[in-house]
Amino acid sequence: MSAKKNRIRRGGLAFIALAVIVAGCAPPGPRALLRGKELLDRGKAAAAVDVFKIATSLLATNAQAWNYLGVAEQRAGRPADAALAYQRALTLDRDLVEAHYNLGCLWLEQNNPGAARDEFTAYTLRRPNDAKGWVKLGLAQLRRHDLAEAEKKFSTALLLNPNHAEALNGLGLARLERGLPQEAVQYFATAVRAHPDYAPALLNLAVVEDEFLRNRALASREYLAYLALKPRPADWEAVRTLLQSRQEKPPAQPTPAPSQPPPAAPSQSSAPKFQTEAAVVPAPIQPRHRPETEESQTPKESRPVPQPSRPSRVAAAPSHPPPETAASPQVVQVRPEPVLNVAPQTQASAESPAIEPPPEDKAPEKKSFAGHLNPLRWFGSSAPEKGQAKTSANSASQLPPADRVLVVAPAPRPARPAPPTFPRYSYPAPPKPAAGDRPKAERDFTMAQQFEQGFQTELAMQSYRSAAQKDPSWFEAQYNYGVLAYRLHHYRQALEADEMALAIRPDSPDARYIFALALTASGYVLDARNELEKILATHPDQARVHLELGNLYAQKLDDPERARTHYLKVLALDPDNPKATEIRFWLSAHPPAT
Repeated sequence: MSAKKNRIRRGGLAFIALAVIVAGCAPPGPRALLRGKELLDRGKAAAAVDVFKIATSLLATNAQAWNYLGVAEQRAGRPADAALAYQRALTLDRDLVEAHYNLGCLWLEQNNPGAARDEFTAYTLRRPNDAKGWVKLGLAQLRRHDLAEAEKKFSTALLLNPNHAEALNGLGLARLERGLPQEAVQYFATAVRAHPDYAPALLNLAVVEDEFLRNRALASREYLAYLALKPRPADWEAVRTLLQSRQEKPPAQPTPAPSQPPPAAPSQSSAPKFQTEAAVVPAPIQPRHRPETEESQTPKESRPVPQPSRPSRVAAAPSHPPPETAASPQVVQVRPEPVLNVAPQTQASAESPAIEPPPEDKAPEKKSFAGHLNPLRWFGSSAPEKGQAKTSANSASQLPPADRVLVVAPAPRPARPAPPTFPRYSYPAPPKPAAGDRPKAERDFTMAQQFEQGFQTELAMQSYRSAAQKDPSWFEAQYNYGVLAYRLHHYRQALEADEMALAIRPDSPDARYIFALALTASGYVLDARNELEKILATHPDQARVHLELGNLYAQKLDDPERARTHYLKVLALDPDNPKATEIRFWLSAHPPAT
């Protein structure tokens, strides 16, 4: 009876404490939000969930409150509830980048790299200068075995932070999956030089030296360095057992507590494994109000010639793992953890579309400048702390050293190859369509937006197409249909929708711009160039158009002089363009013709 009274008394005290939280001096909703964050910071995720539920009931339309609830649910081991909370936050605020990032981490944790890629893509579109987002996007694409895309994203992260250990580790894994262990070792070693305590790269370096390059002596030293890390990393016991089997002298194992059973004999599952990232839970950051920016920014899909490595699609664990033996390392993933917020960044925006065009995802016919760079030379010859890459487009284009300046008879410049040829687009040139049933079209349009918010992009495209068919004269329906068709690589449908949109509004730079992108993706390079030139005739200060034209001239038309003109215009109009560093890199390797 006494115990029952004590339980009742404790329950009453807990209720009173909760009432104090809700009814304190501050407004109940914000006070509950702050209290939940305090609990989350102290590692009490389950208790934080209860408090954040109160906060979301009081602040039902506050996206940040739902984002915090998602983080608490995820850390409490409730992934399904966490996903619902993140999705609710994004329903309230599609531009809440923290929720995109956190949901992407959750999908990676749940081994859903396709959904994670979509979230991290949304994050990098809004935070293009955050290396962390590019690394996570690269990891998602690596797990999808989309190697070219993964390498591109990791290389983009290295342009922003040359010593980023996770990006270097990811590039090493991608090179290993391509069957290039020597290059993989270079990336892992560079990551270790920059961050000697980064356990995944150190273990991966040892595994490749051991199982692929058969350098047992060097691998043993790296295994010993891995065992010396504090706190003890994952696979510590498996590495120790492996070295014991080779009669090495690893650090002594701490004596286990009497209540703990002795360590089990090494097995296939306990062997050291490849790691993609550290299992570190980032500390939550206090939410900040994002500065309002124009919805129409320079489309992130336009990218300049200097791409770190041209995209395709990438995965996570190497498809050619080392031989599986009782003591041999294997490939594994370490689950990522979410963060709450990151500091907002303000991007320079050019004249923007009414509906933001999609990210470009087309595979080029000709690699960009940075795609030709050997990433090993970026970090192999100098300390990674210096972070300066001294390379050029290829070995033949590098400047000669000082002792070779005096040349008696310079070799003649090779003849310029014939310009490439491209197919031409047959313009249907449809007339301006007549008005249709706008109310029915609006219902389909609203449904398409809901599908898009739920990441059901194919259904969204079909609904946009239905809206455009029911009222062919509705510009927004035609334009959105074209944008989404382009994003999903349905280029024929995109071209048709774009032409209809231009028939309605011939002077729309946004419709003509997305039309040019679809032409480029379809191989109609000359026609795409002409459409972009039409935009500049009436809107000469659009940096995104100069950027795309520079890409065409540099990547496909083999005309570096015209490419230089447009790239310089991009830097003049938008010095803080996300591709400014890559543009300057390309310009330095392609000096003006004399």
